[in-house]
Amino acid sequence: MIDKRLLKRFDYGLLILVVIISCIGIIIISSATNSTSAEAKDYYYVKMQLMWFAVGLAAMLVAISIDYRVIGKYVNIIYVINIIFLLVVFFAGKSAKGATRWIMIGPFRFQPSEFAKIATILTLAKYIEKKEGNINDIKELLLALLYVGFPIILIMKQPDLGSSMVLLAIFFVMMFAGGANIKLLSGLILSGVLLAPIAWFSLEGFQKKRILVFLNPNMDPLGAGYHVIQSKIAVGSGGLLGKGLYRGTQNQLQFLPEQHTDFIFSVLGEELGFIGGILLLVLYLFLILRMLNIASKSKDLYGMLIIVGVITMFTFHIFINIGMTIGIMPITGLPLPFMSYGGSSFITNMIAVGLVLNVGMRRYKILF
Repeated sequence: MIDKRLLKRFDYGLLILVVIISCIGIIIISSATNSTSAEAKDYYYVKMQLMWFAVGLAAMLVAISIDYRVIGKYVNIIYVINIIFLLVVFFAGKSAKGATRWIMIGPFRFQPSEFAKIATILTLAKYIEKKEGNINDIKELLLALLYVGFPIILIMKQPDLGSSMVLLAIFFVMMFAGGANIKLLSGLILSGVLLAPIAWFSLEGFQKKRILVFLNPNMDPLGAGYHVIQSKIAVGSGGLLGKGLYRGTQNQLQFLPEQHTDFIFSVLGEELGFIGGILLLVLYLFLILRMLNIASKSKDLYGMLIIVGVITMFTFHIFINIGMTIGIMPITGLPLPFMSYGGSSFITNMIAVGLVLNVGMRRYKILF
């Protein structure tokens, strides 16, 4: 049970923001799936997302209930379990659209790469804390990169470029926030840039095409460029106030692919317009600011770094997802937090918020 004194420091505002964004997501999913299949007629996707919302709240409660410092004692076990699940994908994973990212658990699909983000945040935060924020040696920096590098390689092999990029972003931001030597970090980034041409040859064919299409969508308007072209048409046609819920032509006539997952923002932009899009961005901004406020009041480095990792994860997802729908970022398949349909991503996000609330509730010592 949670101590009543801890509940006095519970950030209800953060929880309310999550609930509001999730409710908007469920409404937009309802519109996005209104005419996609026979399942949609029975509100299948809406019911499933409501179920994930309930499961997510339960997962958040668990994440809140266990002191984050106690969780920190078991990060090595969490990390190993994470690696095992990522390896299981290659032997018992389910393939879809050229990628093998899911493990079937009964009738449900479980995506280990989503939960790998939480495992990486917890592991990296504990590593930096043990170094007391003084990572001034290239050996220490490379060891930290190894922690992140192993899951990145496994996720890249699925292939899932988007989630790999998220882990890299988490690594660099957490290392910076944790006090790592700036020159060493800069050198590592520069090395990555110089090695980028080599990394190009390790990408799958469809990943290379996505990057080329990002530079010129009209090179393959009916193929790889179709998604982004239709998405830009949807967002642009929404105008200031949008066409109204269930009235988006790109959405309802099924010109817009993956409208309830990757391109959920395109549906919102078409049906609720520029005002709807700005409202969602403002809600996300408040969400991030509340997390930053909690991080600034954290009583220890470990707690602060957990929140920094979560903020980085959310910010990267939001920027990349919305960016790809309006054509300023390549298509990566990253879901929009609390908006896109999907159980693994939604539950991961709820656990992440639970960890932030956990740190905020325990920012002062409890005297017994």
